[in-house]
Amino acid sequence: MRTICFYFQVHQPFRLKPYRFFEIGDDHDYWDDYSNRNIMNKVAKKCYLPMNQLLLELIRKFDGKFKVCFSLSGTVLDQMEAYAPEVLHSFQELVATGHVELLNETYGHSLCALKSETEFKDMVKLHQEKIQHHFNGYKPKVFRNTELIYSDEIGAMVSKMGFEGILSEGAKHILGWKSPNFVYVNSIEPKLKVLLKNFRLSDDIAFRFGEKTWTDYPLTTDKFIGWLNQVPKEDEVINLFMDYETFGEHQWKETGIFEFMKDLPGAIFQQTDFSFSTPSEVIANASPVGQINVPTPISWADEERDLTAWLGNDLQDEAFDRLFELESMVKRCDDPEIYKDWRYLQTSDHFYYMCTKFFSDGDIHAYFSPYESPYEAFINYMNVLSDFILRLKQAEKAKA
Repeated sequence: MRTICFYFQVHQPFRLKPYRFFEIGDDHDYWDDYSNRNIMNKVAKKCYLPMNQLLLELIRKFDGKFKVCFSLSGTVLDQMEAYAPEVLHSFQELVATGHVELLNETYGHSLCALKSETEFKDMVKLHQEKIQHHFNGYKPKVFRNTELIYSDEIGAMVSKMGFEGILSEGAKHILGWKSPNFVYVNSIEPKLKVLLKNFRLSDDIAFRFGEKTWTDYPLTTDKFIGWLNQVPKEDEVINLFMDYETFGEHQWKETGIFEFMKDLPGAIFQQTDFSFSTPSEVIANASPVGQINVPTPISWADEERDLTAWLGNDLQDEAFDRLFELESMVKRCDDPEIYKDWRYLQTSDHFYYMCTKFFSDGDIHAYFSPYESPYEAFINYMNVLSDFILRLKQAEKAKA
């Protein structure tokens, strides 16, 4: 079997509004509804709607032989419900073709797998329920953790929850001489299959496509086909994993990204021996070649492929630790509004905005952040968290 697996992450965080110190105790509404609505509508127009229509046309054109996979975070689904129901409908139309797979993840696009197994399971269950509600009882078989964060222990937790496979990053420091173009198994629970991103070919589309200083610019369909045909014949699966916002948002329409994607499937069918598969199909049809050992968590972020994009400095560690110190209080409180805010405060983006990397990946972090500096992001978050703690204490007192 020689196949290509396209996976797209679809995610939008609930962004915090500017929250000043003297508002603590008085204002319990943390979310920037204006920005969240505007950004969702902008990305819907530039990416979600045109790209969903293109994928639908490709699936129909090739009679279901072209297939893709999505992971839709709970926060993006909430925003589609609130601000862009036509986008949600377009995803439902895609899934209804039977040639689009949905993955499970944490509802709040959270880093909770690194801190609390209990909250991790709760978040996964909430996401399952959300997917089943919107997609006619659909039950995912494969898991994708936030930002492809994976370790042996995280994989073992995922396996115990009944998933058949998990997606992660084909990080060089983990693979060594091995190729990402095979199926592996978790080293603790070997029944869990692990699919690894081919980061070079994925990032050629996701990050370098419109970069005029790139030595291989412009990326054409013929050039990409040539690279696919150079992949050793024994390699079984090319996992192309990327943000869905690559199409039209990160790489603007003017770069030709939509035309590239429109032409790519037909060229692959005509000029290569590759097919297209969903993660579940890859797992069912390919035999694992061995274990992948990941004792320390990896991710798909930055050159290091580690956790430092979210938990790499004292600001991030302080905010993250303080947030999860509240877990038992939140669950004792049993207040839906408090729990919802706590889930949204877990979203990895809040910690990403606090990143202080200023070298090879600094521009990427600055592009995604609504703050002028990581320190501003930290102060704003901690002001909100201070008010949230007051709410928790008041709720506990009222319950006593």
